[in-house]
Amino acid sequence: MMFYLKDFMLILRKKYKFCAAHQYKNSYWDEKKNIEVFGDDYRVHGHNYVVIVAVTGELNKDTGFIVDLQKVNTIMKKDIISELDHSNIQEDISWFKDKQPSSENLAIYIFDKLKEKIELPTKLYSVTIEETPTISSEYFGATND
Repeated sequence: MMFYLKDFMLILRKKYKFCAAHQYKNSYWDEKKNIEVFGDDYRVHGHNYVVIVAVTGELNKDTGFIVDLQKVNTIMKKDIISELDHSNIQEDISWFKDKQPSSENLAIYIFDKLKEKIELPTKLYSVTIEETPTISSEYFGATND
């Protein structure tokens, strides 16, 4: 397999969608404090989320790609989207039992699940979660990822 164009960074982004519900709530607070801090988001509510997976790597001369998107699609659908879609995030996914189901935590959760499954020489660059048209969070991983 031959590679070329190694003196720059190339990033490929792929979008996925899922629908899920969540609720912002701190179990150590009473209802009044939760409503004061979280407002209407203290109620269970849902979003149509967009996940943007960004990968980087060397451009394969034979294919013109940096990653086999079929493999990424399979991983995303099987291991991530199928788990999140139509879930009540903080109730259905154990990772969130002691964490807020925020877009920030969702980005971390997806990144950590996905990073080990992306095959070298491609590397997971970031995961972005768009919770609403005006709210998104992007996670690049820990400094040693």
